[in-house]
Amino acid sequence: MQHQTLAPLLLGGLADEAANQKTAMQQFCAFAALGLRYYTLRFIDAGGGIQNVMQLDPQGIENVRNLQKEYGLSVSSIGSPIGKVKLLDVDDGTNNRYVPFQDYLQKDVRRACDLANQFDCKLIRGFSFYHPKGTDPHAHLPQAIDQIGQIARMCDSYGLTYGLEVEANLVGQTGKLLAKVHSAVAHPALVLVFDGANLVCQGMSTDEVFEEYLAMKPGLGWIHIKDYKKPSNASSHVDEESLKAFVPANLGDSGHEAIFRDLMTNYPELLERLRARGIPGLFIDLEPHVKGGGQFGGFSGPDGFGVALRGLCKVLDYVGFPYKLREFEDIRVS
Repeated sequence: MQHQTLAPLLLGGLADEAANQKTAMQQFCAFAALGLRYYTLRFIDAGGGIQNVMQLDPQGIENVRNLQKEYGLSVSSIGSPIGKVKLLDVDDGTNNRYVPFQDYLQKDVRRACDLANQFDCKLIRGFSFYHPKGTDPHAHLPQAIDQIGQIARMCDSYGLTYGLEVEANLVGQTGKLLAKVHSAVAHPALVLVFDGANLVCQGMSTDEVFEEYLAMKPGLGWIHIKDYKKPSNASSHVDEESLKAFVPANLGDSGHEAIFRDLMTNYPELLERLRARGIPGLFIDLEPHVKGGGQFGGFSGPDGFGVALRGLCKVLDYVGFPYKLREFEDIRVS
């Protein structure tokens, strides 16, 4: 049963995970059939082969815009890889690339902002930079804070908000680290993106994940939904290409039930803050990875994405948090 006094959550997801060949048609057919209205644009074949959204040419952008309108979809966020580059130009045994920051800001970040405006969305998903493998991320906080602050200010100049996703191996690999970044940057164009599975895969317990969520809560901008069964031998550096234990939100160790129950306590205030930025609501973005995941993406297939959505809905129904999928009245007027 849903709590009738709360505005519904805005359900969506990274649509490329639902498409076997990642074509725009496959992505949009799957999302429309599942009853979703929003999607995060990341990898897509818009007629020129599979590309990251950052690589789309004007014709590809036009193709996507026309097709998403046909299927009744809107972009919630640009699923950019911004921030998944090295902070320092050092060889640390990884394949992560280094780009001088001012070049990165003026080319990559500005490109992401241009794309967000072309797709009429208010959010850019990004990350908090790779510190050299084997080093303490705390030692690199000042540089990361400075660079992320510059990104947030550029996003703000485009009327956009930048979301930092918590993820292994980055300066923001924990909620507590991201909270320090958010507090130090202190700009309304910077928010945080919670992802429980990205913490469980680092070896955290359900209780520890909840503590990381609480640290991120003051800066929360939206939530990624995937879950994970806790590994038995986690290490400080996570081999993202070897992660195999992703599961739907009702089957993993992230503790989504407790997280959503807590979120309900200050949800109206969170909505007010988001809407002041022109963001229509709190996006709950499925990124299930139920058939595999890696450093720059994952895959669920149309069947796996459906399983993951139903798993999320089971959790939301259980705690009484309202959400809305397409109904008969919606298709009668479309």
